[in-house]
Amino acid sequence: MPELFWLLLPVAALGGWVAAGRYRGARRPRRDDRLLGPGYFTGIDHLLNERPDKAIDVFIRMLEVTADTFETHLALGSLFRRRGEVDRAIRIHQNLVAREALTTEQRTHARLELGRDYLRAGLLDRAEGVLKDLVADPGVRPQVLELLLDIYQQEKDWDGALAVAGQLEAAGGEPARALHAQFLCEQALQAIADERPLAARACLERALAADAGCARASIILGDLLREAGDSQAALACYERVEQQDADRLPEVLEAMAECYRRQGRTDRMIDYLDGLVARHEGITPVLLQAELLAAELGAPAAVDFLVDQFRKRPSVHGLARLIDLGLVGTGSHEAVVLQGLRKLADALRDTAARYSCSSCSFSGKSLHWQCPGCRRWDTVRPVKAAPGK
Repeated sequence: MPELFWLLLPVAALGGWVAAGRYRGARRPRRDDRLLGPGYFTGIDHLLNERPDKAIDVFIRMLEVTADTFETHLALGSLFRRRGEVDRAIRIHQNLVAREALTTEQRTHARLELGRDYLRAGLLDRAEGVLKDLVADPGVRPQVLELLLDIYQQEKDWDGALAVAGQLEAAGGEPARALHAQFLCEQALQAIADERPLAARACLERALAADAGCARASIILGDLLREAGDSQAALACYERVEQQDADRLPEVLEAMAECYRRQGRTDRMIDYLDGLVARHEGITPVLLQAELLAAELGAPAAVDFLVDQFRKRPSVHGLARLIDLGLVGTGSHEAVVLQGLRKLADALRDTAARYSCSSCSFSGKSLHWQCPGCRRWDTVRPVKAAPGK
């Protein structure tokens, strides 16, 4: 913080010089009057007496808002916002907006920065009000739409988010098909929570129409159909996930197995898993197939299958399952040893992140369709080198 104060000293002095220059034709004040007025010494006094907040306010007041100093004020407010001092940023930008001497373009930019301040402060209603007044200005429209899109997502106003995403695309932004699908999935989840399954299904069908590759929509629709008792239709949704996004297969395999069990066709699930194991490197299909083999043919068959697969794709999750199967029918001494190994495998598994964002450094053990770190959609992916993939 102190380095900022010393930076402000010459800025304030320069502001006084610029302001004085405007009246040079009327009178020629002494150099000391122009650069070292009472406010300057008041600010110095606050600094020397460790009152930095008051010192900053004094120097800001000394820097008169003119066409020459407008950009300095704007940059200073943005600096405060980046440093987390949003209240100061708001005061500076409010002060700019209130100045009658500004051009229309300058006032627009000051209001845009004020909207950013409100958004950073969590004052979403105020931010939305400021930004809506600016959205018709072509000079700042793309920036305003991006900020409004952020607001509507934070407010979970998915109707607003859908509308703004379309406007942003029309204004030259990135294609919004994937975003539309994610927002429609969120609407579907809200409808499910409100016990409106038909409305949820309509949202999911619209999501797939917007983005045929949206695996999330297929997963939610499959879950909805499975809970309604339509196992065959649910299986069609789940099987579509492999073509849409194979990384999402671990999210549907248990549900698929349940559907096949309801139909009395566990053998069909084993055949399907055989194909997945051949086509993909993940461990999840292997673990589920081992579980089904143990139920159908007994633990020895599952152990043989796991040992064979473990050579090709070693995994802590696979080791833990192998130990579980090895515990069946073992003596007390062997059981103690295997249980110790099982605890070690659990400890290793629990320390590893299962998901990470491809756009930022976020990682965790749970799937998030919107990254908590960078707030991008569908960027949190399974960590393929981690256990359980």
